[in-house]
Amino acid sequence: MQQIRQNVYELEINHRKMKEHYEEEIARLKRELEARGGHVPAALPPSQQSGPVPQSGQVPPPPSLSHSSNSVFSGIMSGQPSSALAPPQQDSSIHQQSQQNAPGGQPPGMGQVPPQGMLPQAQPPAGYGSSSYMNGYHNPTQAGVPAASNAQMSQSRVVDTRSSPHISRASPGPPAGNNLADLDFDRVPNEYKKQANDWFVIYNDRAPRILDVDLVHTLDHHSVVCCVRFSADGKYVATGCNRSAQIYDVQTGQRICHLQDESVEREGDLYIRSVCFSPDGRYLATGAEDKQIRVWDIKTKTIRHMFSGHEQDIYSLDFARNGRHIASGSGDRTVRVWDMETGQCVLTLTIEDGVTTVAFSPDGRFVAAGSLDKSVRVWDATSGFLVERLEAPDGHKDSVYSVAFAPNGKDLVSGSLDKTIKLWELQSARGLNSSHKGGVCVKTFTGHKDFVLSVALTPDGQWVMSGSKDRGVQFWDPRTAQAQLMLQGHKNSVISVAPSPVGKLFATGSGDCRARVWRYSVNGSQ
Repeated sequence: MQQIRQNVYELEINHRKMKEHYEEEIARLKRELEARGGHVPAALPPSQQSGPVPQSGQVPPPPSLSHSSNSVFSGIMSGQPSSALAPPQQDSSIHQQSQQNAPGGQPPGMGQVPPQGMLPQAQPPAGYGSSSYMNGYHNPTQAGVPAASNAQMSQSRVVDTRSSPHISRASPGPPAGNNLADLDFDRVPNEYKKQANDWFVIYNDRAPRILDVDLVHTLDHHSVVCCVRFSADGKYVATGCNRSAQIYDVQTGQRICHLQDESVEREGDLYIRSVCFSPDGRYLATGAEDKQIRVWDIKTKTIRHMFSGHEQDIYSLDFARNGRHIASGSGDRTVRVWDMETGQCVLTLTIEDGVTTVAFSPDGRFVAAGSLDKSVRVWDATSGFLVERLEAPDGHKDSVYSVAFAPNGKDLVSGSLDKTIKLWELQSARGLNSSHKGGVCVKTFTGHKDFVLSVALTPDGQWVMSGSKDRGVQFWDPRTAQAQLMLQGHKNSVISVAPSPVGKLFATGSGDCRARVWRYSVNGSQ
């Protein structure tokens, strides 16, 4: 096994050197073309248009995640109300679209990174780093990080036995009727829409109407709501915003807990990008812009653990079902696994670009991550061995911002800035021998008009839900990739969606400074 890892590492090094050689050659040709008064062809890869290329052997810094005026998320912070759908995106470039949506000047709190719980648009790396454990192939003892033992990672393993629907192979082309965001609400027949005070639903007229949606609570915040998450028993929902996390009683909608680290300087903003309850409900983990993971004792409102080690903002957290391990993803290009009992990092996985999202499989055997490099990776959570890499030609065409395992632990959904959601069958989770690209994309969900920022599956695996910069939430049938409905319930981007483990509830967090709790019913049942 060590020899295999060494061979893979050598291949990574050779690949990096080859890439640097080509980048240098393209940069040279670009300079020569510009010197002759020509222009750089539009087809030139963005990584070649972004400036000088590092010389061979030079280790590039971590990807810049700072905010700029043309950030793709400038529009999220504009706060402009909308009584209808967000305008459909034209076939212009992503940069043009973001500039059209951007407010005049930087909004408050945008000094370094957009405070909406998500990363800015992917910045192509100038070259691969020289990490000794690229892509998760590493020897933890060499990196100075003790490896988690099998006993640790398998402790209190809880296998989710709920079945997900059988997934048939993808059919060519998107299903008709998915473009619900294109519809004019006033022209939709009454039987295919539902309107309330400040939200509405459009149902797909080409799909059996199985679901209905109703608003339960509106939770107003003082800033952008970057993330929402339910407790395992479904009694509470947590939110993350500027400088603090909140916990609400789901039944009453009342805030019962406010968690804020008073030792942090009060100058500037500090957005909480991710929140996650421990399985027993005693703790809430928060990840923030200050590179720290805080694990709060909810009862005493004190910090039980402070995990330090990430070198850039933390964008995603997930507790393993055993309650002992926490996975974190950061712009510093690493996924890390932390041990609640020892307070130590037990696994560090390094990739080529910023990590936007992480998730443990239900049984804790695997950890998945999405990245700015358009890929989804799945590792063995004990050994750190990369078991699958989900990418082109069937993968996403832009950065992946959200991943979620299906309840059966064998499938995974991903959401991307390419406006699509993809459903993957994981080979390793099925006990099949697979290459590093073993996952099979069996469905692609198209219909959102803008970036997909968050994805999840309902606890029974019967529905995929997604939140988007187009301000909508959509429910999808994973068997057919057909949209069931589109909910428009926010005046800005839907940054986070989360299903409740019980009670057919889900929560949404938005750039409009609101979190909302909703109920979905099936065939009229609650």
